[in-house]
Amino acid sequence: MILKVENVSQIYGAGTPTETIALKNINLEINEGEFIALIGHTGSGKSTLVQHLNGLIKATEGKIYYRGRCIYDDDFNMKELRSHVGLVFQYPEHQLFEEDVFKDVCFGPKNLGLSKEEIEKRAYAALKAVGLDESFYKSSPFELSGGQKRRAAIAGVLAMEPEVLILDEPTAGLDPLGRDEILDCIYKMYKEKGITIILVSHSMEDVAKYADRLIVMNKGEIAFDDTPHRVFKHYKELEKMGLAAPQVTYIMNRLKNEGFAVDTDMITVDEAADAIMNMMKLEKIND
Repeated sequence: MILKVENVSQIYGAGTPTETIALKNINLEINEGEFIALIGHTGSGKSTLVQHLNGLIKATEGKIYYRGRCIYDDDFNMKELRSHVGLVFQYPEHQLFEEDVFKDVCFGPKNLGLSKEEIEKRAYAALKAVGLDESFYKSSPFELSGGQKRRAAIAGVLAMEPEVLILDEPTAGLDPLGRDEILDCIYKMYKEKGITIILVSHSMEDVAKYADRLIVMNKGEIAFDDTPHRVFKHYKELEKMGLAAPQVTYIMNRLKNEGFAVDTDMITVDEAADAIMNMMKLEKIND
């Protein structure tokens, strides 16, 4: 277990007329090598929760543990935590500030006190991992496209060689091709490096395709924490929370209701296609 959230609550403006409860008694364990998706409607607490995981926000109540140590202890090294638990914000402009991309990616490793050779080695490796072409390395990060900025921002965190990579809506505003490229890149890193991924997303299709664990936030609480297949079986309950299941789930349930012998436990296009083909083969055999 890398991270543990124990009885964490977050209250903004406590004791004032604008008091807002963002998180309510959250208990959660994050294990090594997981690909976790975190979903919830706007204001559900998902972004607040991930900012607690690397100490950007201190909980009003409760504790956060990194490898068994409470991050709120006086002698805990918060700088070290943030080198191990990296957070990529929804808007890459919040993380990009150097005069060129390569210097920006070098910034994190430089703050770790590494040698120049090691800093540059990490920067080149991170930029290669996110698939950003070398022709952009000396460009201003603000001259890049939206997708390229996200790659640069991810590379900047990846160069720290984190154990946990948190991505808050990394594909927001991108076209379908750009979204797929970014997520495929993240998934490749997850497979090759074995790091833990926490993906905050509004796309149920992306969640279904990539995640092996799905956490659903609702009104500051965890409503579901299970595999995507099991969570999406509760699609009617998700709808009441302002969410939905992947479109495939609705299609398969519609087919079932129309009398077709299909398995409704399908959440990706590939799974649905295989299920429909198997159904058609069985019907042909029976004929």
